[in-house]
Amino acid sequence: MTAPTQLQVLDWRRRVRDLYEAVRNESQATVAHAIWCRRRDELVATHPASPLSTDARRDFAGLPVGAYDPAMRFVVEVEAAEPGRMEVPTGTDGVVPFERMGRVSLDGVGRLDVWWLASYGGGVFLPLRDALAGREGGTFGGGRYVLDTVKGADLGSGDGGSRLVVDLNFAYNPSCAYDAAWACPLPPAGNTVATEVPVGELAPR
Repeated sequence: MTAPTQLQVLDWRRRVRDLYEAVRNESQATVAHAIWCRRRDELVATHPASPLSTDARRDFAGLPVGAYDPAMRFVVEVEAAEPGRMEVPTGTDGVVPFERMGRVSLDGVGRLDVWWLASYGGGVFLPLRDALAGREGGTFGGGRYVLDTVKGADLGSGDGGSRLVVDLNFAYNPSCAYDAAWACPLPPAGNTVATEVPVGELAPR
């Protein structure tokens, strides 16, 4: 696959930000999820910065996504947690630092660390690896992202800023799930749960 240009990546991120703005502005979660699925399919299928190769795009028939489950949507406080730092070495971006900013408790799922990108611009990062990871018909073995606000994946606060919307129906595969040429921080132990989370994007076909 030819590497996308910086302007193509910029346009991809702009479109992702626009998509998540549309999601936040839609009051009905199921409608917002349908918008997200449709527009992500369009981006992955047609955009020059798509993680899919040219050959894979020709055969693309849509991302596999679980049916929306309202029980997997949470509006939660970010609880205090012990300080922690995660440094992710990548082949393209050097070492990417994250600092633990807190933790969220998701009823019936478990607790997840919430990270802050500790470099220029900052941003909230919330990855997830569930019990279906790597299993046949399950989720991507490396885990998925729920929030990555520096790249536009932001579901909002739900109340003006003191909480986070953590809707696991919007969990999506990192680009490295489709092509190993992409650099992707993967969920650490504090973002791994023993619960099956069969919503959001499933493992690539």
